[in-house]
Amino acid sequence: MADKSAKVVWQGDMTFEGFGSTYPDGKIIFDSDESAGGHDQGFRPLEMLLVGLAGCTAMDVISILKKKQQVVTGFEVAVEGLQAAEHPKVFTDITVVYRVTGRNVDPKAVDRAIELSETKYCGASAMLRAKANITHRVEIVEAEAV
Repeated sequence: MADKSAKVVWQGDMTFEGFGSTYPDGKIIFDSDESAGGHDQGFRPLEMLLVGLAGCTAMDVISILKKKQQVVTGFEVAVEGLQAAEHPKVFTDITVVYRVTGRNVDPKAVDRAIELSETKYCGASAMLRAKANITHRVEIVEAEAV
């Protein structure tokens, strides 16, 4: 028996609704651009790999920063991917940008949280790293005084 499962259901043309086992009431819309028969009304499947990576590492990092008692008031993870020119057009290079806003956030704590996510906890990172060069950068912004 699988730990997780997912399915997509065709809605016509190149549109699909995607569902996952842990949140069956939620759905994600997949579509392609018009040149491929779609309507440009949803995520591309490979784009969702980047979203998955962003979510995976974001959850790790924010959890670790909380345990390290860092005062984080805003947090964003942006992921950019460069795909190979030929099919299957896998990602060859991925950049993860961590944007942390907070009060007196320790850059060493952020670096360590990212390192733990990349090397120990984030399964999405481990899987994508098998085919892509993954790099990251960090932006820390001091929160305005209240």
